[in-house]
Amino acid sequence: MSTTSIRIDQELVDKAAIMGKALHRTTPKQIEHWAKVGAMMEDNPDLPYEFVKQAIIAKAEKEAGKLEAYNFG
Repeated sequence: MSTTSIRIDQELVDKAAIMGKALHRTTPKQIEHWAKVGAMMEDNPDLPYEFVKQAIIAKAEKEAGKLEAYNFG
């Protein structure tokens, strides 16, 4: 994956550093996370945040090969 340098407000970087530390992410990864969530929320304005969050978790579990088959009934 390629990277690009951009200028963003220092206040946002500071907040991302705090949140990233609390959630065991680097500052850039925290900003990427916020951007991903924001894009999903804008693309799906009727979905609640918790649903979007669970969709991101489910995708990560799938990519890690950690899904289990669900048996109905």
